[in-house]
Amino acid sequence: MPHDHHHHHIDPDAGDARVAWAVVVNMVLTLAQVVGGLLSGSLALIADALHNFSDAISLIIAFFARKIARRPADESMSFGYGRAEVVAALVNYTTLVVLALYLIYEGILRMLEPQPINGWLVVWIAVIALMVDLLTAALTYSMSKHSMNIRAAFLHNLADALGSVAVILAGTCVILWGWTWVDPVVTLLIAGYILWHVKAEAGGVIRVLMLGSPPDMEMSEVIAAMRAVPGVKDLHHLHLWQMEEHRAALQAHVVIDESDNGRQQQIGARIKQTLRDRFGIGHTTLDIELNSATCTNTRLIGH
Repeated sequence: MPHDHHHHHIDPDAGDARVAWAVVVNMVLTLAQVVGGLLSGSLALIADALHNFSDAISLIIAFFARKIARRPADESMSFGYGRAEVVAALVNYTTLVVLALYLIYEGILRMLEPQPINGWLVVWIAVIALMVDLLTAALTYSMSKHSMNIRAAFLHNLADALGSVAVILAGTCVILWGWTWVDPVVTLLIAGYILWHVKAEAGGVIRVLMLGSPPDMEMSEVIAAMRAVPGVKDLHHLHLWQMEEHRAALQAHVVIDESDNGRQQQIGARIKQTLRDRFGIGHTTLDIELNSATCTNTRLIGH
C-alpha cells in the first residue's frame, strides 16, 4: 500500500509575514475587546478577548518556532531543530486548556451572580472581532495543512471566530429579551468547544513527542515490505518513529544468511530504497547480522 509523504510548503518568508500580520491584528482586537467588555459588563466578550489574546500568544510562539525549526543540525541537536514546532503546538494546546478552565470558572460565578450588560456594545465589538478572526484564520489556513504548530494556532482562531458568533447571539438576546443569563452560558459553550478541539488535535502532537510511529503507516506493512526484500531472513530491534510531523525514521537489525555475507551493502540498499519509495521513510539505519551470529533474546519491535 503506497503512502504519499510529499508536501508542498509555503515560502518560509511569506509564511512568517502572514503570521506576523496575524499577531498584530489580534493584539489590536484584544485591546478593543477588553475595553468593550469592561464598558458593557459582558463576561462573554471578555472571555472572547482572553481567547483572542491567547491567539496572539500562540501565533508568536508559532512564529519563533518556525524560525528555530529551520536551523540546521549541530553538535547539540544532531537531528536538527524541527521538533521546535511540535513543542510549540503542545504549549499552545496547554494554554488553551488553562484558558478554557478559567472561562468555566468565571462563567459559573457569573451565572450565580448575574450582571447588567450593554447588549448593543457587545454586538458591535463582537462583529468587529469576528471579521478580524476570519482574517487571521485566512492568513494561516493554507499553512495549517502542513504544520501542527500553525494548525494549533489556526484552531485558536477558528474557535475564537465561533466564539465571536456566540457572543453576537448573546448580545442580541440581551437587546431583544433582556436575557443576561445567555452571556455566561455562551462563555461555558466557548470553553467546552475549546476543550473539544484540544482533545481532537493534541493526541497527534503527543504521539510525535513520544516517538510514536506515523499514524498513516501500518507497522505490519513496513515489516512485510522489509522481509520481502531478497536476502532478508529475519528482523528484530525494529523502531519506527516520527522525527517531526512529516519526517519518519526507522532503525532495525536485519538477519541474513552466511551465503549472502558479501551482499550486505546491496541488501541494505535495497531495503532503504523500498522504505523510501513505498513509505516515504528517508532516514533508515540498519545493522546487518549473519544468521549464525545474531543477537539473543530478541524482540521484533523494540529492545
